[in-house]
Amino acid sequence: MQIIFESREPWLEQLRGLAVRRVRQATRHLGWLAPRARVRVSDVQGAEGGIDKRCEVELTAEGTGSVVVTSVTRDWGSALQSALARAVRALLRKLQPPRNTPRAISRRR
Repeated sequence: MQIIFESREPWLEQLRGLAVRRVRQATRHLGWLAPRARVRVSDVQGAEGGIDKRCEVELTAEGTGSVVVTSVTRDWGSALQSALARAVRALLRKLQPPRNTPRAISRRR
């Protein structure tokens, strides 16, 4: 699995190790489905604090395209965790065959 970490601010590079470990752990059972993951982190308002830590996770699977999920929270760990969990669920939903929805039974008189 190829994991790409992107950040505009140089001080956010310290998150690279955490992001790579979390992506590998979250997608270990999807390794053959999602050969590439891209994690983009940014601090919307700078280093001031507050609810402005943005994490965008893009998982790309062969044959189905990609899934992009963004999460904005107070801290980096929860932003990464939330975006990863939602991206994995979305990718699994996208890979499942469509369900046959049962039709309502109507009684004719």
